[in-house]
Amino acid sequence: MNAADFARLGHAESIARLGSMPAFLDDVLASATVATLGRRSAPGEFSLVEHACHLRDLEREGYLVRVRRILAESRPALEGFDGAAAAASRDYPSQDARQAARDFAAARAELVELLSPLDERDLSREATFMGKPSCLAEVVAMMVEHDRGHREEIEKLAAAR
Repeated sequence: MNAADFARLGHAESIARLGSMPAFLDDVLASATVATLGRRSAPGEFSLVEHACHLRDLEREGYLVRVRRILAESRPALEGFDGAAAAASRDYPSQDARQAARDFAAARAELVELLSPLDERDLSREATFMGKPSCLAEVVAMMVEHDRGHREEIEKLAAAR
């Protein structure tokens, strides 16, 4: 998903999709057993607990930071978030998935609150992301697409119980 996809989807629909992700994650985790929380669908894939931790950390250290910087600075240079390195160094499998989901929900609520009132001018604010020109609309589109990918992976894990 890119800025053109965002334009077709629209700001309100993007915000609605972003806002629905915490409830989706919470619903899946609520019905998960201890055994299913740590199960992976394939080697190298995230388990449910790892998805929850990754979403929490990316939200707090990636998306919120990027959005705040784009809104506050003139053409900030934004960096990526190494999710694999974070997962390894933070020992996601040993963490509490439900607490990670609650922390993700709080961070996502903050992000949605920041994004909701923005207009077209705000969404066109420019930045560079990992050395390439970007804008806030593209960052939002990237978030929506990232959520979509995680939803698919989480649904796959939930169906395999």
